[in-house]
Amino acid sequence: METNDSAAARIDGIRRQIDELDARLVGMLDARAALAREIGKAKLSGGQQRFFDASRQKKVLDKALLTSGGDFPRESLRNVFIEIMSGCLAREKPPTVGYLGPEATFTHMAAMSEFGNSVAFQAFNSILDIFIATDREWIDYGVVPIENSTGGVIHSTLDMFLDYNLLICSEIYLVIHQNLISRNPMGRVKTIYSKSEPFQQCQIWLRENLPNAQLIEVGTTSKGVELAKDRDYAAAIGSELAARKYNVPVIAAHIEDMKDNSTRFVVIGKQESPPTGNDKTSIMFSIKDKPGALFELLRPFTERNINLTKIESRPTRRKAWDYVFFIDMAGHLSDPAIAECLELLREHITAIRVMGSYPRDVKIRERLDEMANASRGMF
Repeated sequence: METNDSAAARIDGIRRQIDELDARLVGMLDARAALAREIGKAKLSGGQQRFFDASRQKKVLDKALLTSGGDFPRESLRNVFIEIMSGCLAREKPPTVGYLGPEATFTHMAAMSEFGNSVAFQAFNSILDIFIATDREWIDYGVVPIENSTGGVIHSTLDMFLDYNLLICSEIYLVIHQNLISRNPMGRVKTIYSKSEPFQQCQIWLRENLPNAQLIEVGTTSKGVELAKDRDYAAAIGSELAARKYNVPVIAAHIEDMKDNSTRFVVIGKQESPPTGNDKTSIMFSIKDKPGALFELLRPFTERNINLTKIESRPTRRKAWDYVFFIDMAGHLSDPAIAECLELLREHITAIRVMGSYPRDVKIRERLDEMANASRGMF
């Protein structure tokens, strides 16, 4: 057994090695930032105005995770590289990213998980405002929710793609933990503020624990916490980040009914994403009103073994009983099979628009697998 003195000496030696590694890391980060600045100059000289590249970011993250020896946690490694790339992007030209505000909403959290903390974030009051700002190039990118694993597709977002010719540049999956936030004990809560989606995601918990509480919908979960923070008998459902921002206690944590509750967000902009080898393509279209039209529409996908990950229909709001279909499929627009499919679709549709080909976000599957493994280990 080591003496206290020998153990202390060994610790001091290891810490000196860590200090040397830290100094080398700082030097390498400075060198990386300098190279990023040179890339920014080259882009500007070539007339490029947009600097964020979701496909490039995905390749860097994948390579970092593949070369990792495993001692450093995978999720922490991903977060470190997000911040490294965010800082280097700021040396090229920091983009302005819009999100559904105020601060500490789940959309804000999703935006930070994709862009890091070194970009210029701008809060907006509605999804419509984000689309308008991105379309008019007041901001470079917008982040909006499009689908929840519990509540399904967010139709207000899909509707915006009918009116604005913007592209999906990237997707972000975020595991959503809902919390009851209040300065009041649960027994005194009579009113709860939040968005409609959290109420839907927590309906079983609410029915069992606060069946008589009045549920009041507000624009964002963060706004709900702000409203509830100083009110008697009031609470909000939202994120831990919002609770910390407004300094309000979490009185019941993780109250969502499904523990794998997640929301899919998309980054919208005017920049096409090059293929990465693990992509998704989203399209919207209207079909001709004739028997078998939808069946004929799906046949080319089946014949070419293209995986359709989502099909959603939605009234166009322009003509009674006129519907538009949204499809997500695995693959990139540059893939020959998908290009052939879209060409064949034109025989059966009245209009089509490609919403974007973009890198798939696969980190959510890793997280859900980890959660499943953890739950199996409990039995």
